[in-house]
Amino acid sequence: MAARRALKAVLVDLNGTLHIEDSAVPGAQEALKRLRSAPVTIRFVTNTTKECKRELLERLTKLGFDIAENEIFTSLTAARNLLEQKQVRPLLLVDDKALPDFTGIATDDPNAVVIGLAPEHFHYEMMNRAFRLILDGAPLIAIHKARYYKKKDALALGPGPFVTGLEYATDTKATVVGKPEKTFFLEALRGTDCTPEDAVMIGDDCRDDVGGAQKAGMRGILVRTGKYRPADEEKINPAPYLTCENFPEAVEHILERLL
Repeated sequence: MAARRALKAVLVDLNGTLHIEDSAVPGAQEALKRLRSAPVTIRFVTNTTKECKRELLERLTKLGFDIAENEIFTSLTAARNLLEQKQVRPLLLVDDKALPDFTGIATDDPNAVVIGLAPEHFHYEMMNRAFRLILDGAPLIAIHKARYYKKKDALALGPGPFVTGLEYATDTKATVVGKPEKTFFLEALRGTDCTPEDAVMIGDDCRDDVGGAQKAGMRGILVRTGKYRPADEEKINPAPYLTCENFPEAVEHILERLL
């Protein structure tokens, strides 16, 4: 097997890895400062659809993280890019706080369905409206298909079960734009002069973070915070490059072993 090239880029998941809602993972702020001292490009990649990028950045700043807006690549950005490419008018099943990221996108007389995490929209009438649009030929675009995510008190259903229900009912397949899609990871690296082989992904989701990154050609580090559950490592093949207790431990490994 060919030797790995020196690490040039680190992709970091947000919720579950750096923070859980409004609480930072212990030691994460200081670990990020240490990582910034290394000769690597850092990008923050997230499937969150609960808030727009501006509100997400405000949340991270309040938690003490030194992050610039242009370092964040979200699945909402990827979804908007696809809508502009296809020139369609979406029925947006996303949280109201995420709507600013779709400013300027026409939504009258929709001819596409975009679905993210939107608990207030996941009721029969709205799902039935989406179902009928898809039956009439509207493409189904899933911002991501996460099975569940971590809230402060417990795990909670993600958009995946609702996307899958629409797929089943309409006998169609959604176009997924967020993690674990290879195109998402490649877009996140755009402008960094780095290839997937130069990068490592750190995240708490074995499938979407680590599995997706490794299929794209990166190394994947799984952390045992956020949505992690025992034996998650066994759910993907190949297994994670590494499993760490938390983000600070992952950073320690990168600084000691990968540079």
